[in-house]
Amino acid sequence: MTTPVVPVVPAEQAALAAGTGIGLRAAHHTAVMSTLPRVAWFEVHSENYFAEGGVQIECLSEIRSRYPLSLHGVGLSLGSTDPLDRHHVSRLKRLVRRFEPALVSDHLSWSSVGGRFLNDLLPLPHTEEAIRHVAGRIVQVQDVLGRRILIENVSSYVRFTAQSASRVQAAPLEEWEFIVAVAHESGCGLLLDLNNVFVNAHNHGFDWRDYLAGIPVPLVEEFHLAGHTTVDVQGIRTLIDTHASAVSDPVWEVHRAASRRFGAVPTLIEWDSDLPEFTVLQAEARKADLNRRAAHDLAA
Repeated sequence: MTTPVVPVVPAEQAALAAGTGIGLRAAHHTAVMSTLPRVAWFEVHSENYFAEGGVQIECLSEIRSRYPLSLHGVGLSLGSTDPLDRHHVSRLKRLVRRFEPALVSDHLSWSSVGGRFLNDLLPLPHTEEAIRHVAGRIVQVQDVLGRRILIENVSSYVRFTAQSASRVQAAPLEEWEFIVAVAHESGCGLLLDLNNVFVNAHNHGFDWRDYLAGIPVPLVEEFHLAGHTTVDVQGIRTLIDTHASAVSDPVWEVHRAASRRFGAVPTLIEWDSDLPEFTVLQAEARKADLNRRAAHDLAA
């Protein structure tokens, strides 16, 4: 099978609109190609399209010829102490060149240790050492790709302590201080997952408003919205970032506040488990557009 050629998209279509995009999953490829729905843009998981060719690549090529695209990775393991996977970065670079996405992103997390990968995006300790470590790896990725990337804040369910030779002390930085420091050190931008902001605020007892207020406006280039699940952990009500349901009312409130602070930022609807019909995702995207407009009208 020959490698498909991606049609050239006009420059005015290449950048993401401020409107709401949808996380594209393989189950919806056929529906999107056959109906050409009114969607501002699509985002895909980069690693799903690392193959040289095949049906997945052909479908994405067709969709990319009609819609702006963002690539969102889950496999760089930027916070790991394992050596940076140069082969992975090389394949990402090939994908970026093939599809010319408006944005490229991954997570402020780690997933591997000793060459073994965990099926999760694990948080980092909020320390100066971690800032220097992960920022240096982000710089390496950006140098190879020849472009700025975005990093996403991840959900977490435990807090780290920072251990030295002499004593154990609480991690010195708040989560938002940590992610901003990494962005400043590396020159990357931020993909602010608003569901994760709310989940972590609940699980760790901080105010999500403080999180938003602590992020400099120019750093934020994309929002994610998704659903979460409530579970009982030893009698404690805990929120889990599952991407398996509609966006909750409290997270819509976070979205309104973020829209007022950061302006018209491209927003994505993520839904990965218990995937509904594509029309359900479209309804969520329309709700996000209305929510953003209402926030801007109120701010005005």
